[in-house]
Amino acid sequence: MEFALLHPDPDSPDWLRPTPPGVALAQWLNPIEQEINERRRLSISLADAFEPFMALSAQTTTHTDSITVLEGGARINAALNLATAQCQSEVLAIQPSGNRPEHSLIQGLERDRPLIERGVRIRTLYQHTARYSPEKLAYTAQLSNGKAEYRTIDELVERLIICDESVAFIPARDDQQVALELRHPGLVRYLIKLFEFLWDRAVPLSTGAPYDTAPDGITEIQHSIAKLLVEGHVDEAIARRLGMNVRTCRAHIAKLAQTLGSGSRAQLGYLIAQSGILDQKLPGADGIR
Repeated sequence: MEFALLHPDPDSPDWLRPTPPGVALAQWLNPIEQEINERRRLSISLADAFEPFMALSAQTTTHTDSITVLEGGARINAALNLATAQCQSEVLAIQPSGNRPEHSLIQGLERDRPLIERGVRIRTLYQHTARYSPEKLAYTAQLSNGKAEYRTIDELVERLIICDESVAFIPARDDQQVALELRHPGLVRYLIKLFEFLWDRAVPLSTGAPYDTAPDGITEIQHSIAKLLVEGHVDEAIARRLGMNVRTCRAHIAKLAQTLGSGSRAQLGYLIAQSGILDQKLPGADGIR
């Protein structure tokens, strides 16, 4: 009865007669097809009405598609793969350190190796802690052939990928499941200048460890932690910005407290400010240009 495969017998109302399936199906499909035809006519009418405005829009210089929201890892990777496949000259990347899963590094190799093979230059920035990651070192060793350059700096905030000075990708959420694809020339130029600012202050990965110890016994990484402590950041935020786990960060804080003779967290901040270590310039702090 629900699908109209039975209908009341007009001669005997207490009885039901079968309806041929083709007839029953037609009864269901006819209204749907009529609605589809109405929608099709409406879409054609709307397209005709909007055609003059679309032509005007094509002649303007505004970039209506300059920012695209990419939701989900699959869509983000698809957009990155397309952008790198179309890239012809250079890729700039900021990759904050972290426990990237093995499949993520494999995806990176699959995306970057074809770029190198067709002569595209790749410049990547990591935090100094990447120097102690076997996975990162193995990854960079497979691509360091003159066209791929890697440098490290003490602190990075977010990821950034720029292809051919025309498109940039930045995260839009902390869980890395939403990203923005930026194609506005002004935005892309600004991000390139930001990258170059950091690149000039970074240290080539091929050089020795940048964590030199100053005469007062404080290493560069502890100097970076001291700066963030004075700014009021908690341990978890400091560890994330410097690309290390929280336990390692707290170990450095303990060594810093021991060096300065601090007995508490509040006293440590005071001693850092009073010691003048934030006014000192450690060896190699400006990086190698």
